[in-house]
Amino acid sequence: QVVESCVAAAGYSVGEFAALVFAGALGFAEALYAVKVRAEAMQKASEAVPSGMLSVIGRREANYKFACLEARKHCESLGIENPICEISNYLFPDSRVIAGHLQALEFLQENARKYYFTRTKMLPVSGAFHTRLMEPAVEPLAEVLKSIEIQKPLVCVYSNVDGKKYMHSKHIQKLLVKQVVSPVQWEQTMHSVYERKQGTEFPYTYEVGPGKQLGAILKKCNLKAWKQYNHVDALEDEEAAET
Repeated sequence: QVVESCVAAAGYSVGEFAALVFAGALGFAEALYAVKVRAEAMQKASEAVPSGMLSVIGRREANYKFACLEARKHCESLGIENPICEISNYLFPDSRVIAGHLQALEFLQENARKYYFTRTKMLPVSGAFHTRLMEPAVEPLAEVLKSIEIQKPLVCVYSNVDGKKYMHSKHIQKLLVKQVVSPVQWEQTMHSVYERKQGTEFPYTYEVGPGKQLGAILKKCNLKAWKQYNHVDALEDEEAAET
């Protein structure tokens, strides 16, 4: 019943492929192949430069872009050419992920108080995903997406790149490639999905799969919408079926 009455879908980073499969825009096998190509190309790009991702929670006064600028200047002083340090994920108000050269991220951790960061934590990933350091992965993904048939989604799917609904198949093809080197605008997506007139009821929201991180983010972005949130662990049914 939930699936039949569903009006919109969204997926975080690689989860966007799952949202598009759910919405009938991509076939499951083709999407899985595209995800494999994307992952391998991103891993290869990661190995080219020592880079990473830093989760940051900041106070209201925090200026993330200025902090990134100073971290890039610090890298230049170390002799790094064209250093990268930029926001790669907008999670919820006062929370960002910053990604780029490792030296830039270390500089931000050391100077966290200066930039009004209350908490910084390195993420257990191998590279600076959703930044320009992933440019080598663009071409392989673009090639595979050209060879896949993409349909217009049966329900609205929101893009990570701009937080707006996908319009047609060419639009999906273009933005899935752009997503690799663009920040994930998840906070903006949450505002787009749940924007409604005052007094209008919020829809039921289901987070499918392992973990409840997206639910936690929704709670921080929109408490009223979160009250209709449910988590569905994809493995529960399989385990029950086996026993």
